[in-house]
Formats: sequence, C-alpha cells, structure tokens
Amino acid sequence: MPIYEYQCKACGHRLEKLQRMSAAPLTDCPACEAPELNRLVSAAGFRLAGGGWYETDFKTGGTKKNLAGDSGGGGASSGGGSASGDGAAA
Repeated sequence: MPIYEYQCKACGHRLEKLQRMSAAPLTDCPACEAPELNRLVSAAGFRLAGGGWYETDFKTGGTKKNLAGDSGGGGASSGGGSASGDGAAA
C-alpha cells in the first residue's frame, strides 16, 4: 500500500497516510477539521542498503559476484587506464 501525503489549505497542516490505491482521498483536516485537505504529489521513498547487488541474486546456485562493491572499485581503476589509453590514441 502506498503512503500518500496531504496538506491542508486552511491551516497548512501536513500529514502522511497509508492507504489503498482504491481508497478515496482524505478531505477533512485532522488539525483544524476543515474540508480543505489536498493530496500532494511526492516522490516515493526508495533506499538500497547493503553490500551491493549480485548478479546471482534471485538465481539458484553459483557464487555471488558483487556488481556494486569491491569489484566496482577495481573496474573504476581499469576504466581510468582505458581512458588514458583513449587519450593516447586521440
């Protein structure tokens, strides 16, 4: 279920409400009780946490290769080497 953000036009009170997508929007402000509540358009909260993504995630068997962790750092240094190679060719 998504979290919707609302703001009251009358008093400026802001709130978040966990609602079903099919639920009707709220209209009455819980702070001033005026029927001036509007649903706001806001970005969804999204956070990736952990050591990184693995190419074997959601697959069975095999060893995990870290796509965003240590191997990404090694790839950046070899990417720098190819950049200097491009500079030598140009």
